Amino acid sequence: MSYLLRVPTESTSPETTDTDAERRARTALARAQAEMTWADEVFSTFKPQSPMSRLRRGEIELEEAPPEVAEVLELSRLVREVTDGWFDPWSMPGGVDPTGIVKGWAAQRALAVLKTSGVPGALINAGGDIGVYGHPEDGQAWRIAVRDHVSAERSLITVEIDGDGAVATSGNYERGAHLLDPKRGRPATRLASATVIGRDLAFSDALATAVFVSDGRLLDRIGTLRGYHALVVDVEGVVRASAGFPLTLPAPAEPMAASA
Repeated sequence: MSYLLRVPTESTSPETTDTDAERRARTALARAQAEMTWADEVFSTFKPQSPMSRLRRGEIELEEAPPEVAEVLELSRLVREVTDGWFDPWSMPGGVDPTGIVKGWAAQRALAVLKTSGVPGALINAGGDIGVYGHPEDGQAWRIAVRDHVSAERSLITVEIDGDGAVATSGNYERGAHLLDPKRGRPATRLASATVIGRDLAFSDALATAVFVSDGRLLDRIGTLRGYHALVVDVEGVVRASAGFPLTLPAPAEPMAASA
């Protein structure tokens, strides 16, 4: 599980030295990184002895796994219901596989660690899925570029988030056709990418996967969810978006992070 954590430079006061601020930030970052590493050890389906792998093989019962496994599966059930089954970890080959939500869930927990540690603002990039809270330097809004599906050097749009929020993108342009349509049992190939903006990275991550494998059929549904918006790009480069998606923001030369 790849990720990048960014903590803005903390201002100091006469009672707080740079060394104090740096020490707190380092400690908080270490705890957040440990959270992400722990999640990978528990949920990775590529590690044969992870609790998730053992659960899939029927070697343990759900009650024997860490309680967070049940938490993630319950969240997965909620997203399955909201998306009319387009997000369905129980339809994956080899047994239940919540990979499509775990990355965002773990990143959101890492942000919570930073927040409760007193870090005033942070950005986490979990493999192209972005979660933020607070503000970057000088009280600016966070600027997250959504990359063009043809070239990683170009941005399609830039999303501005003032405070807490998330941007998650699912697509085939980096890893090929790897996202399985749970209703047809084969990889989804009609879209190049699907992006969801929302309040929570776990939910946004799962919704982006669902929108992608639905070939954009869920755009209208996402538009009805308070605080969430979606955008899709098909393989011909045609862009469609749910009502309210901020399409008019120009892409700056140097965004703070890129969702890909």
